[in-house]
Amino acid sequence: MNLPESFIQQLQELVPDEWEALVDAISTTEPSVAVRVNDARGAIVPAGARQVPWCDKGFYLNDRPAFTFDPDWHAGRYYVQDASSMFISHVIKHLIHEPVRYLDLCAAPGGKTTAALQALPSRSLVVANEIVPPRARVLADNIIRWGNPHCVVTSNAPVQVGKLTHFFDVIATDVPCSGEGMMRKDDEAVAQWSPQLVDQCAERQRGILTDAWNALRPGGLLIYSTCTYNRQENEEIADFIVNELGAVSIELPVEPSWNIHPAIGSDAHCYRFMPHRVDGEGLFMTVFRKDGDAPRQNIRLKGKNTKKCDEIGKNWLANPDCFAIEQQGDLYFATPVEWRNEVAALHASLNVLHAGVELATVMGRKTMPHPALAMSSARASEAFPTCHVDYATALRYLRGESIAVDGPRGYVLIAHEGAVLGFANNLGNRANNLYPKSQRILSTHLPNEKPQVL
Repeated sequence: MNLPESFIQQLQELVPDEWEALVDAISTTEPSVAVRVNDARGAIVPAGARQVPWCDKGFYLNDRPAFTFDPDWHAGRYYVQDASSMFISHVIKHLIHEPVRYLDLCAAPGGKTTAALQALPSRSLVVANEIVPPRARVLADNIIRWGNPHCVVTSNAPVQVGKLTHFFDVIATDVPCSGEGMMRKDDEAVAQWSPQLVDQCAERQRGILTDAWNALRPGGLLIYSTCTYNRQENEEIADFIVNELGAVSIELPVEPSWNIHPAIGSDAHCYRFMPHRVDGEGLFMTVFRKDGDAPRQNIRLKGKNTKKCDEIGKNWLANPDCFAIEQQGDLYFATPVEWRNEVAALHASLNVLHAGVELATVMGRKTMPHPALAMSSARASEAFPTCHVDYATALRYLRGESIAVDGPRGYVLIAHEGAVLGFANNLGNRANNLYPKSQRILSTHLPNEKPQVL
């Protein structure tokens, strides 16, 4: 790999005693492969797997299997995530100890959002936002796979989110950056890099933070991160948050054995992950507390359940009393009852792509279960019959093909080795495939054996 000379010079100035080791790591070593298991789905990693030091649910793999062909991945039993990025789990577990309203402002494709859903105190509300529509759809798909009903996915500019005055207790901003930390695994990151790009990204980052700052309540937490090395997008932005936004830097406990590099040229508490020091890609993270102290605002918007809402919720949710079931057009969805008003406020202010659990589409007398319900941890286990299929049939199902199953007629769940993949409508001689088009396997080359991850 040929790194730009001006980038190498930047590293020489950044870490004069370590730049050669860092350049060597970027240029000549292979990226590590790690997954974070979804213990809510009973997922475990084989004995002997090496744990990510700062994340108890993260594990390194010896090689990179073809995740696309693993039904466990489609079932949301694990998320493929760089080990460095799993540091967000450590941040959350150390600083947040009661349910919060949490915003992941630049959330696609969903790694840090699913990590937050896993690490936050039970029954927190997570809002995952992505401004770019195609990326926002991928984000929604990944959130649906993960199965946690305490999440809302939106697609809005930071300035629109910022109009929700003091709405959030925590805002995580994994901002768009020059991507220097991805150079080891992404040739495009090398090709597009320039000093001008660094300057443009830093200016954009200041704008994003300024636009969203009003949405964080006084006393709330801001988590700022990038996947780049330079000071302009890292420590200089940290200093901007302190000096211009008036926030206070927060120190986190880290083990010396983790080999995380501290801040460079800033009094802020910053945490730098570099591939010559850690088994992971380049990452920068820092945390602040907004000046002041104010409770979150109470939201007083409330919908009204219909008879059909109550009927669907009672039959299809494991704990229907814990959810508010509502209707928008022909879509019925459920949200945690304690966040009902907040979700209504989000619907009123933002472009909401997904909220809680989409339950059903109702057209006249026909009620069709929504694909998201199959993946949700809130679904009642006895609501639908489950048809277990072999690996070859599971792949055909994930490709969107018609399959034959052994089970009762009507809507059934398709599962492979205990992992639910989605719905089908069993007609007897065949089953109509209801797996979402946006999530289907497109490859025509299908392996004979399942990749072994879990």
